[in-house]
Amino acid sequence: METSAAARAGAPPGKRTALHWVSAVCAAALMGVALWMLAGNPAVLHGHPLLPGILLAAAAAGSAWAVLLWRRRDIPRPRSAVRAVGAWTGRLAVLALAAGLAWLNPFAYQPGPTAEAGPTSDLTVTETTTTITMSPEGGTTTKGLVFYPGARVDARAYQDILAPAVGAGYRVIILKEPLGLSLLDGNQARGAIADNPDITTWAVGGHSLGGVSASSFALKNAYVTGLVLYASYPVESLRGRGGLSVLSVSGTQDGLSTPDKIEASRELLPPDTEFAAVQGGVHAFFGDYGVQPGDGEPGISRAAAQQQIAAAMVSFLGRL
Repeated sequence: METSAAARAGAPPGKRTALHWVSAVCAAALMGVALWMLAGNPAVLHGHPLLPGILLAAAAAGSAWAVLLWRRRDIPRPRSAVRAVGAWTGRLAVLALAAGLAWLNPFAYQPGPTAEAGPTSDLTVTETTTTITMSPEGGTTTKGLVFYPGARVDARAYQDILAPAVGAGYRVIILKEPLGLSLLDGNQARGAIADNPDITTWAVGGHSLGGVSASSFALKNAYVTGLVLYASYPVESLRGRGGLSVLSVSGTQDGLSTPDKIEASRELLPPDTEFAAVQGGVHAFFGDYGVQPGDGEPGISRAAAQQQIAAAMVSFLGRL
């Protein structure tokens, strides 16, 4: 009578080792996280193509792994101690990768009341895989603003709050950051600027981590004349950067870019920096993406806060 490979090796057919079950969990985690993000969060497919590309690769790898495990379910795989340690380490790394991908799940755009600080209806919106561009409809402009979103925030979440800048005569370009992290491509604004050669006056801005990247970009590029910081601050001193006007808008109830951090940033910003504090404002009010973990409790409505934020921005841009 013929016997299976497992029986010949002294192991009963169908027996599963702990490593086998962990491998199955790893395969399921890769597929599950990828499908959960791709199907459940519209911000993933609307964002920079790097994240959905990685998720599709993870789903494919998880599926292939699951098929392989099923086909080899009755075949024992004896390993030396060294190989066993390597196998366990590799699977723990896969679980860490799945957790990291889940953490990258972006905050999706949640449409809310449009900030009213100027005309916002007469604009056109064009979208590519890496940018959202809002331009005055039927008119030309020579002024532009490139905006870096906050970490893991859907770029579309800033359309409403930045729309008044278009009414002020600016072409606004919102960047779709790789993996939603501006630090992965701090010079991304350069490509957007190169794609708009008709713009002669440039400002850059950003929210939270995006403001850090915008600050570094403004520091290194002398043609940038304005910097808009939304609940953000630089990590390098801008005091020696001549010809740069800066606006810092913050919320007094912000639990992430706290008032103390904003106050400390004065030493890094030019002496004539304009500071505007929204009383009761929180970190998540600088875009439309819902509540953010770690944020403070608001003492003002989102609509009222965004009116103040947009009004400060329009006033500042009008003086550049």
